[in-house]
Amino acid sequence: MIKLFASDIDGTLLDKHRFISNYTRDVLEGLSIPKILISARMPKAMYYLQETLNILGSPIVCYNGALVLHNSEVLYELSIPFDELKKLVEIGEEFNLHVACYRNDEWFVPVMDQWALREENNTRVTPTVQNISKTLDYFDATSDKGGAHKVMFMGDENAMNLAFAKAEQLLNSKIHLYRSKNTYTEITPKGTSKEVALRKLLSLRFPEINMENVVAFGDNYNDTEMLAVVGYGVAVENGREVVKNAARFITAHHKEDGVAKWLKDNI
Repeated sequence: MIKLFASDIDGTLLDKHRFISNYTRDVLEGLSIPKILISARMPKAMYYLQETLNILGSPIVCYNGALVLHNSEVLYELSIPFDELKKLVEIGEEFNLHVACYRNDEWFVPVMDQWALREENNTRVTPTVQNISKTLDYFDATSDKGGAHKVMFMGDENAMNLAFAKAEQLLNSKIHLYRSKNTYTEITPKGTSKEVALRKLLSLRFPEINMENVVAFGDNYNDTEMLAVVGYGVAVENGREVVKNAARFITAHHKEDGVAKWLKDNI
């Protein structure tokens, strides 16, 4: 029996306009179960979607599972320590990549270039623009708040290949590298996992609900473990093959309301 809904956002829940369609909103509003958004996004980039679904105030899983929030309360988090953050910035700069640093609702970029503008358009959040050395000084001076929840490299594919390989070689025991696109690498603390974060959330806020009672939707590599362990793992048609193989069910493309269509047919 399905008792909780959990979904990735980009490439899964959103339509071709990168928003939640009226049909998807209506179907989800008709479900009288907890609804959890679980994404690589920062919290501020998820609140407007929660508001659209009328679930503002519900827990959210951010940064691929590195941060779990319920309102302003941190239920679970992992962070990249300052020394590793500094090394990642050095690697990104060495290969002339755009390096973005995230912590909670803070997002720092060195310049408002095409990469930052694209992310701003996609997430409806405006970053703080400042020299990367100033950002590092800030993280160092505020280490009592923890390290970075995510670092993102964006740039040329060939340069990204080299940067990814170097970061993996030097820091593999401390970080988790995830290639979300050929031109994007998302870097989170070692141990970051949507599956782990979802388990933590259930134990802390929904102890009466087991993983086998969860329906979860996803499309990309970072969704694979989560879809494989829940009772109802559903991959959208546009998902990676490894994600489809891990899922129990396949639904329509995210641009065709795949999430809502599966829910309508199965709940």
